[in-house]
Amino acid sequence: MVEPLHQLCIVLCAPSHPGNIGAAARAMKTMGVADLRLVNPYDFPSDVATARASGATDVLDGATVFNSLADAIADCVFVVGTSARHREFVGEVQPLRSAIATLQSHAGQGKVALVFGTEMSGMTNDEVMRCQTLAYIPSNPDYSSLNLGSAVQVACYEWRVTHEVAPNYAVREYQLAPQKEVELFFHHLERTLTELHFFNPEMPRRLFERLRRLFARTRMEREEVDIFRGILARVDAVIKNTKS
Repeated sequence: MVEPLHQLCIVLCAPSHPGNIGAAARAMKTMGVADLRLVNPYDFPSDVATARASGATDVLDGATVFNSLADAIADCVFVVGTSARHREFVGEVQPLRSAIATLQSHAGQGKVALVFGTEMSGMTNDEVMRCQTLAYIPSNPDYSSLNLGSAVQVACYEWRVTHEVAPNYAVREYQLAPQKEVELFFHHLERTLTELHFFNPEMPRRLFERLRRLFARTRMEREEVDIFRGILARVDAVIKNTKS
């Protein structure tokens, strides 16, 4: 059985200040979290990040840099985004504590991710749509903004406490699909629906935002993704035969 405590990865999207990367690394190490992933950091590696890490240089040295969030979470079976502000178009939203419990319930199957947006504006709508759940930290409604390092510290603390309260999670009979496979399914679905003239890429009308929200609620398993890909492949074949 996979040890859930070590399955969490922290993903920072476009961090603008290297000091916040160092602070996040320090916060992670104090709670036993080591997998730091950075998406298009403005300045990294950096002496400023190393200084702010205060000895957590092993977390910084092991950090992986990615060009996109999709690449950063490709191997993760469940992804939770974070936001301090209201979102017009999201699916499931939970307080951080319950979102962490949900993450840990899936951690026996593989890597899970907690995603933080850039310091000034948070996660983009596209980044949010790539997450199965959106989490918020209950705070003063008149001043709800947390420094990035502080937010990571709160999240990693909740992760460790949840693990120590309920450390044993059974592996489910069926394996959740990694996000890379889910993304390939969505790309296939878009191609097929476009060929059917059901989806117009020039006038998307939030169709795929709604479909992502729908499938995020289902917690898609590998076999389910394979079934849908098989259905789409059969539809593709019928379309091809019709045109020939």
